Amino acid sequence: MIRYKANLKEQILQSLMDRYPLKESQLHISYTPQAKMGDLALPFPLQLAKEMKRHPRELATEIVPLLSDLPRIDKIEVAGPGFINLFLNRRDFFLHQVDSLDKRTFQQEEKKIIIEHTNINPNKAAHVGHLRNAVLGDTLGRCLKYKEENVEIQNYIDDTGIQVVDVTFGFMDMEHKTLEDIQKIEGKFDYYCWDLYTRVFSYLEKHPDSQSRKSEILRKIEDGQQPEAEIAEHISRRILRAHLETMKRIDVSYDVLPCESSILGRKFWDKAFSLLKEKEAIYLVDEGLNKGCWVMRIEDDEEREKIIIRSDGTVTYVGKDIAYQLWKFGLLQKDFYYEPFIEDNGKTIWISTAEPNEPAPTFGDGTLVYNVIDTRQSYLQKIVVQGLKSLGYQSQAKKSIHYSYEMVALSPKSLDELGQKVSAEDKERDFVEVSGRKGLGVKADDLLDRLEQKAFLEVEKRNQELPSEQRRLIARQIATGALRYFMLKFARNSIIVFDFEEALNFEGETGPYLQYSLVRINSIFRKLKDRENFAEKDLKTLVLEQNIPIDTLPEQEQADFWELVFYASQFEEEIQHSVCSLEFSHLAKFAFNLCQKFNAYYHKYQVLAEKDQNTKSLRIWTIQYVREILKRVLSLMGIPQPARM
Repeated sequence: MIRYKANLKEQILQSLMDRYPLKESQLHISYTPQAKMGDLALPFPLQLAKEMKRHPRELATEIVPLLSDLPRIDKIEVAGPGFINLFLNRRDFFLHQVDSLDKRTFQQEEKKIIIEHTNINPNKAAHVGHLRNAVLGDTLGRCLKYKEENVEIQNYIDDTGIQVVDVTFGFMDMEHKTLEDIQKIEGKFDYYCWDLYTRVFSYLEKHPDSQSRKSEILRKIEDGQQPEAEIAEHISRRILRAHLETMKRIDVSYDVLPCESSILGRKFWDKAFSLLKEKEAIYLVDEGLNKGCWVMRIEDDEEREKIIIRSDGTVTYVGKDIAYQLWKFGLLQKDFYYEPFIEDNGKTIWISTAEPNEPAPTFGDGTLVYNVIDTRQSYLQKIVVQGLKSLGYQSQAKKSIHYSYEMVALSPKSLDELGQKVSAEDKERDFVEVSGRKGLGVKADDLLDRLEQKAFLEVEKRNQELPSEQRRLIARQIATGALRYFMLKFARNSIIVFDFEEALNFEGETGPYLQYSLVRINSIFRKLKDRENFAEKDLKTLVLEQNIPIDTLPEQEQADFWELVFYASQFEEEIQHSVCSLEFSHLAKFAFNLCQKFNAYYHKYQVLAEKDQNTKSLRIWTIQYVREILKRVLSLMGIPQPARM
């Protein structure tokens, strides 16, 4: 539809530009509110009439005859106060859509787009909230790649931060373990550290004097002193591997893992600090509460300061984030070194290092950057952008996008199902917030395990003849689809309350419902092949060469055919809309509506049992077109496409 509308705009401009002062920016093409009013609406006569001091309906009536040569249009009418409504030729439009499926619609707009997402502190297991971050960032990346953009996916690893310090403190000062002792810990190391982190938090509340030891550990880690630095590296790398395995379960991967330790080791912060001082974007406080700290004055609030370097000389998160953001845009004239970290389905995921290493791809140097970080970090992201502005990088500041989202909570019923202790008070609430520090949380792997178990029970009931391993594969695909759709279907700034029954429902607005719809379509073509030796590869040629009998169908079927095809044709507009608004709930809703329309169509009109060959062919072509669109949309959302359900 994007390509069709672009061609239509060009032809309308050519038809009218010699007689009217019409600008391309005025030529918006919208949809009519009702099918009986037409398919597309041109509101430009209303704006043009104001400029020409004409009556809009009179002007629209005058323009209509000049548009009589527009292709794939059956009828043009003036509507309301001065709209021009277009009735498309359904046969020609459908042929155009089928023929355009394999043609490029989009063109690359940016040299490189960087998306930073997931960013789990490598001190404990990933939790359910991290899954929302990863799904949003991954879906954005898939859609941008579909739009022909050069996309780089980064997962920032805060391997020298406070959270890693907490676990290091727990091992060294509470459990009195050496590096060798830690290396011998068996089982799920990220789960072990989850529990340890909770104990550390409780311990520090009772022993506030231990904060000085934590500060010492932080300095030693940042300076590379042993054994603290070596223990912190082991903890962070081992947990990072666990995180990557967790994300692999929902088909999320990365190109590069930039590490905070490398930012320090490569002196990125030193360069950024020098630039900030030179531009007087930060200053040293010599009295008061922030004495000895380097701070940045908050934009639009002269009374507030943000600490960039603490009085003990350690750099805050936001300071390192400013340096990292400068690197992303290629503004530091410095780069990391890199080494392979893991192989993921034949693809190397690289990790940054501070020491020279083997030849590696180049990363960073983007022209547009998305930071996928929850809404609680909005203030800090604002400071990062302010840092870019204060250094004179205005265009980069405008293209530094905070992709924010709200938290994920769980229903009391879901927490109970996962074996979490739910108080009587919490059981009366609509949802329960989680806190990793207090140990009130749901590990991502536990959630995924439970989803797979519940999906497997459903698959087992429906497909007892399948081998167990195949049933488990289908269950994993259903669980992934359920999780990913649930994380996408809500507006990003709304709190998600995760519920197993709602997510896994085969009939509601869920991932399994979308998957089932595609499985249903695929089964039609399997039966056609088995019964009639139908060859799908020849379908497009048949559609383009044969006469499509739309006009001979009963009026109601014509209307239902058109509603389904015309809606499906809008899928690339939904991609564009979702990317521009960063609201992938639009894409999720489009997929759900498309499946509803298909299922309603298929329920009314037989395919396999239809006796009239022309009618049968049209229905096959219609369903195949819908299938191609649905497959693309599911792929963009990262929803697996199982063969059976």
